[in-house]
Formats: sequence, structure tokens, C-alpha cells
Amino acid sequence: MHNELTRIDLKKMREELDYRRITLRPQLLEEVKVARSFGDLSENFEYKAAKQEKNRNESRIRYLENMIKTARIIEDHSDGQTVGLYDKVTIWLEEDEEEETWQVVTTVRQDVSHGLISKESPMGAALMGKKVGDRFCVQVNKEFSYWAVVRSIEKGYDDGSAELNRF
Repeated sequence: MHNELTRIDLKKMREELDYRRITLRPQLLEEVKVARSFGDLSENFEYKAAKQEKNRNESRIRYLENMIKTARIIEDHSDGQTVGLYDKVTIWLEEDEEEETWQVVTTVRQDVSHGLISKESPMGAALMGKKVGDRFCVQVNKEFSYWAVVRSIEKGYDDGSAELNRF
């Protein structure tokens, strides 16, 4: 399985990986060492907290390494009339009788609360390749789907402003 990422996604991941390995890892190891010196480890909250933070960092390092190792570089090749990666799209939701605006991004940068949806989400996948005026069905699962219409497309590009997801 490959992770579909843009060049900027990979650049951001490599930068974060370098920071976590070179800067953060030694700091967290030192914090564990200092907290361990406080004595009885069974009742040493500082030690447990420092270990937990060190382990969280190691987990993120493994995640980033795996994402980079399995990455497949993608680029947007949509024309000026169709929805592509990083475009802002205004849609009309027929059932709710309301408009929504979304920007289609890669999975590692989705943030629904800021209007960024993954190209692999039900809405993102349904939007890709659509044109203004297209009516389409968003299939959420086997039991639920809904209809929407593309109202406008504002062509976009990956300016790097969308942050990587955290866990």
C-alpha cells in the first residue's frame, strides 16, 4: 500500500522527522533521566509523564518513517474547469438546502473544522473531476447517500499552509 502525498507533504514530514530525531529525542531522554533521579519510580509522576512523552515521540517517528517509505508522489493535473487537489469548491446540498465550501487536500492534511477535506473522503472522492453545475451523489456508506451540486470552483495549489495531522 502506498500513501498518496504531494512533494510538500513529504517535505513537511521530513522536516518534522528531523526535528523529532535531532532536537526532541535528546531533550526527552534527558527529561526521563532527570525524572528518574527523583527516586521511587512507583510513585514518581514526573518519571511516568516523561516516559510517556518520550514514547509518544518515538511512535510519531515510526509513523513518519513509514509514511515517507511508502509514499507515492501525486500532482494535480486537473484543468481549469474541473475539481482537483487543493481547489476550493462550493457545493449545494440538496437535502439540507444549504451551501458548503470545502478545499480538497491530501489525507495527511485534512481538517474538517477548517474546511479541509481529504480527497479520499466520501465528499472529496465524489468531488474530484466534477465541473460547475454537475449534480453528484455522495455515497457515505451502504445505507446512506446524498445529492449535491457543484456551484463554484476556485482553483488552488499546495502553498504549504495546511499543517500535517497529529495524533
